[in-house]
Amino acid sequence: MEDILYTVTEASKLIKTNPAYVYKLINAGLIPVIKLGSIKIRRSSLLEFLEKYEGMDLTEPKEVKKLEFPE
Repeated sequence: MEDILYTVTEASKLIKTNPAYVYKLINAGLIPVIKLGSIKIRRSSLLEFLEKYEGMDLTEPKEVKKLEFPE
């Protein structure tokens, strides 16, 4: 059975980043969370986040931009 809730650390491993960056995404309002003792991220919320921001530059979560590649 797949987990339906992830900790921030687990989510960071899934999206190949670090927990501090996941907290930036949360604080910017890009990933919704719930608190059950500690912060948890629903699997469906994480998948929706990845789909919604595909093709975007999230280097600065409060300044999301479209990815641009040099020609």
